[in-house]
Amino acid sequence: MQWGRILTAMVTPFTADGKLDLEGARRLAAYLVDHGSDGLVVAGTTGESPTLTHEEKIALFREVKKAVGDRAAVIAGTGTNSTAASIELSREAEALGVDGLMLVVPYYNRPSQEGLYQHFKAIAAATTLPIILYNIPSRTGRNMDAATTLRLAEIKNIKAIKEASGDLDQATAILRQAPADFLVYSGDDSLTLPLMAVGGYGIISVVAHVAGEKMQAMVRAFTAGDVQGAAALHRELFPLFKALFITSNPVPVKEALQMLGLPAGPVRLPLVGATREEKEKIAAALKETGLL
Repeated sequence: MQWGRILTAMVTPFTADGKLDLEGARRLAAYLVDHGSDGLVVAGTTGESPTLTHEEKIALFREVKKAVGDRAAVIAGTGTNSTAASIELSREAEALGVDGLMLVVPYYNRPSQEGLYQHFKAIAAATTLPIILYNIPSRTGRNMDAATTLRLAEIKNIKAIKEASGDLDQATAILRQAPADFLVYSGDDSLTLPLMAVGGYGIISVVAHVAGEKMQAMVRAFTAGDVQGAAALHRELFPLFKALFITSNPVPVKEALQMLGLPAGPVRLPLVGATREEKEKIAAALKETGLL
């Protein structure tokens, strides 16, 4: 399992009329790998998974894997709020040759902690692929407690978690007791460096779409012991960390990609594009960090 420290939660490019843009997805995937991404997470939150059909997800997994080959890990977002549907999609993704799976905490149905454990355990038993758990309570309506994560970390092919709770105490509690080979990724770009300071491994990033090389430089500086250099890069990137989340993700990052001439296209309803004021703030952040 060599996923790397910078995984980009890739947007799903659409055509102007809202159809899946597979050629754009291939071009964007190759661009991201050429510009700082160690791996790609496909059909996650940033990929607008709630509005992708099963068939569109399969097409994305297949084409992105073809585009990057063995140059980068491709992690398929196969988690849903249905255990059976998640198992089916995970098995199909495995057959396509992806490198791992990302499984989000089930949303809307608000399972108990035991329900979360049984959900992820059942999916893990149905695949041989390594798994990243994904905890994002602001979207799912349910926080997965550190104790539940630690139970799941004992399952052989559950190898990591994307902690997007924004709670460094919770991440620390996981890091204190997890197996040595269990990785904790930040789910918030602005918390990448703080989380690494307490033992986190890396970031599943949105900002790496447009600043992957700078994100990679920050992480490498920290792991090399250059804490001051890493902190300086964190401060340099801070305007982007804020601007790319001024409204619902992935609206801002898709606007930023379009400003840079990269494949993105519109968001799908019920999301709508950025306002004029939001676009101005995104452009200003790109200029401040020397990207536009």
